[in-house]
Amino acid sequence: MITIRQQVALKVGVNQVPAQIISFHGFESGKEHIAMQFTRDNKNSGPSLVRVHSECLTGDIFHSSRCDCGEQLDEAIKLLDETGGVLLYMRQEGRGIGLYNKLDAYAFQDAGLNTYEANLKLGFKEDHRDFSEAALMLKALEINEVTLITNNPLKIHQLQQNGIEVKSVVNTSTHSKPDNLAYLRAKKEHGKHEITADLSIIDIKPSR
Repeated sequence: MITIRQQVALKVGVNQVPAQIISFHGFESGKEHIAMQFTRDNKNSGPSLVRVHSECLTGDIFHSSRCDCGEQLDEAIKLLDETGGVLLYMRQEGRGIGLYNKLDAYAFQDAGLNTYEANLKLGFKEDHRDFSEAALMLKALEINEVTLITNNPLKIHQLQQNGIEVKSVVNTSTHSKPDNLAYLRAKKEHGKHEITADLSIIDIKPSR
C-alpha cells in the first residue's frame, strides 16, 4: 500500500509557479517517485488533470537536443499551473533502463538503431517502464479518474489496467529539433505515440 509521507510547498518550473511536492511510503521498487500538486481557486469538479513524466536527466536538466523530455515537462507544468492538477515524476530514467544504459543506447543510436532497437540490443524491453506505481500514487492522492497529458498509449493502458479511469487525453505538443527527428519518428511509427506533426524532414546527423 502506498501512503503519503510528506508534503512541502515550493516553486517550480521556468516561471517559478507554486506547487506542493509530495513524497510517499511503500514503493516495492524502492524508487523515490514524487508528485507535484498544483491547485487553482476555480477548481473544476471533473477528472484531475495529470501528467505522468519519466525522469530524463539529459533532457529535463541539461536540455539535451536528442529528446523532447525537457520541453514536455515545461509544457506540463505551465498547463497544470493554469488549470490545477498533478504531475507524477517517475524515477525511470532512460525508459526504465537507467542513465548509464541510456548513454550506451545513445551510442547504438549513433550507429543507426532507433531508440527501441537500441534498448533491445542492450538486452532490455523496448520500453522497460512500469506505471503501476503511478496508479498507486494517484490512489493515495484519492484520484481515480484523470484527464491524462500524454501522447503515449502505454501510459493510458497501464493506468487503466491498474484501476485508474482515463476519461480523456490531452496530447502534448511536438517539440522537434534537428537532433531529435529520428527519435520522434520512432515514437510515432513504432511506439504509436499520438504525434500529428510532419516529421518527414531529412535527418541532420545528431551533434556530439
